[in-house]
Amino acid sequence: QVQLVESGGGSVQTGSSLRLSCAVSGRTFDTYAVAWFRQAPGKEREFVAAISNSGGRTRYGDSVQGRFTVSRNSARDTIYLQMNSLTPGDTAVYTCAVKHLNPISTYAGDYRFWGQGTQVTVSS
Repeated sequence: QVQLVESGGGSVQTGSSLRLSCAVSGRTFDTYAVAWFRQAPGKEREFVAAISNSGGRTRYGDSVQGRFTVSRNSARDTIYLQMNSLTPGDTAVYTCAVKHLNPISTYAGDYRFWGQGTQVTVSS
């Protein structure tokens, strides 16, 4: 089993920045990609960002590209989501997820393990 724990969420003002962390533990796959998804009340789950096993490739959703940056540490057990220029449209529960192997995917169904999520609230 694999456990993922998000942290770093909170309430901020428009234009502020936050950095989310996703700690991966347990029996991970030899090679795995990690993605961030978000979901606001009454809305469908939205792809935010993904990163390959080595960290060499990334992909972003259209709504966050240019503002968010995903990365992972050398040990590959911590994934970060740096969020800049936040707006109220970014308010959601952010969840990290793991899938076996590569390539990275924007489809939530491809990800086997999920964290509990962390709330991000951006006030206008």
